[in-house]
Amino acid sequence: MSTHAPFRRYDSVQQDWRAFLPDAKAEFYYTHTGELENAYVPFSMSLNEALELLRRRLSVQAFETIAIAPELCSRLALRISSVLHCMRQHGRHFGILPNFAPLDCKNFQTDHSLRAVRSGNLLSRILLSRHAQFLQKILTLERVVDALDAQFANAVCQLNQGGADSPELWETLSQCQFDLNTCLRETNVLLKSFLFALPEAHLPGLDFTIRGLCRSRHVFHESAVSVLRPRRMSVSAGK
Repeated sequence: MSTHAPFRRYDSVQQDWRAFLPDAKAEFYYTHTGELENAYVPFSMSLNEALELLRRRLSVQAFETIAIAPELCSRLALRISSVLHCMRQHGRHFGILPNFAPLDCKNFQTDHSLRAVRSGNLLSRILLSRHAQFLQKILTLERVVDALDAQFANAVCQLNQGGADSPELWETLSQCQFDLNTCLRETNVLLKSFLFALPEAHLPGLDFTIRGLCRSRHVFHESAVSVLRPRRMSVSAGK
């Protein structure tokens, strides 16, 4: 099974958030990245516990443990996508352009994620403006997160239908966790860069919209993911 140690380059960014952001922006960053981490931890713990039970050849207990993970995964995916979607819409409307780097395929494992990242990076190369490239990166991450959510639920569904001892399905779950961790760290880095470029007066509106999107109910589908498409979200938090 894959290991899931967070990337060091993300950890270093996470640790120095107060050193570079003004107080109001630092508090915003700390609050929202903390909520993202709080959504990731129970999802990660449930999968890691199931994998440990599987390693000890306790297949029944492993599946009982993993049964709650799709809902935890869906909550995590919704929270990540809420932050990404809000940055994309706000950045498009107000012309916000932070510093950013292209997604690196080496930080992803699932076939769907790799295809989406390669496609997004290829498209970015032909886009004329840096701002369009920034929006494309966020859109790619949204698509990856949405696909991982559905792929994880689909794998658990297949385990429930008689594949509980399938190493391939368990490896799929492990790879989805790895890629979601990557998306989470990328979102944290993007949010910090975005806040640098964002006027401080925009913080309340950004917070309101993110929280409104997080309250929406995401329904994951227990079917194979054939097409990568972003979750449809309203820009307005009240809808």
